[in-house]
Amino acid sequence: MNIDPSNQANLYGHEDHMNSLLKLYKKDCLPNKILFSGEKGVGKSTLAYHLINFILSDDEDGFYDLKNFQINLENKSFRLIQNKSNPNFILVDVNQEKKNIDIGQIRNLILTLNKSSFNTKPRFVLIDNIEFLNTNSINALLKILEEPNENINFILINNNKKILPTLKSRCLNFKISLTFEQSINITNKLLNENLNNFLNKEFITYYSTPGQILNMINFANINDIDLKNLNLKDLISKIIFDRKYKKDLSIKYLIYSLMELYFRNNISINNIDLINMYNFFLKKINTTKIFNLDEEALFMEFKDKIFNE
Repeated sequence: MNIDPSNQANLYGHEDHMNSLLKLYKKDCLPNKILFSGEKGVGKSTLAYHLINFILSDDEDGFYDLKNFQINLENKSFRLIQNKSNPNFILVDVNQEKKNIDIGQIRNLILTLNKSSFNTKPRFVLIDNIEFLNTNSINALLKILEEPNENINFILINNNKKILPTLKSRCLNFKISLTFEQSINITNKLLNENLNNFLNKEFITYYSTPGQILNMINFANINDIDLKNLNLKDLISKIIFDRKYKKDLSIKYLIYSLMELYFRNNISINNIDLINMYNFFLKKINTTKIFNLDEEALFMEFKDKIFNE
């Protein structure tokens, strides 16, 4: 089983959203502050990159293929974005060694936006995982969102987490979602194979998104884990035991999603104790993120109280 990186240039399941955004753009009505909200891994960032490429590649060779909703891998703007050197694109996300998007990142963003543009094309700021903005970062960001410089567009990505109303109110909010059938079909397309051939059905629920499934499969490939013959409990225990989440932010996201998946698979209306535990750990996870606490204590407590290990 191989994951083809070039498939990321294809937009699956969000063609209607793309058409709606382009209709606004062609009427010169596209808001310069957009919020994409939805489950993590549902394709919000992919949609943002496709919208940005359509606009930036308009006068370039290998411009966006709207008929097939596809980015040309040889397009200049796309390659510059991939190389992190496109003057019309700025990505703000949680740095690998950090737990939040800190004030320094927003200050650097402001300095960059105040500099003259290299050309007359629109400039795009994509802020991913905005739930990780801390209080100081949000306050600084609000100031530039209120009065952005001319020809600057913001796209914010929220993974269905609670954010400040003052931040949300400054953006046009697009709710991005997929049906269960769409999620499975998209995942199969990205894998070029049927995921049921090598994935235990315990890992798939109606809440699963393509990004979450691919993240789990990538982790399994790198660590030589057989997901067909491993259960959810053993996978969570292994990830916590190996402590690789300390060096890889994506693995930390993976543990959180697997913990939630475990509760969803096992909770029933008659199991009051597990429902209470679920609520307990939801609060615990939120507190850990807000106050930058050490995740190791949280994960070990989960193993102790839920798995009795």
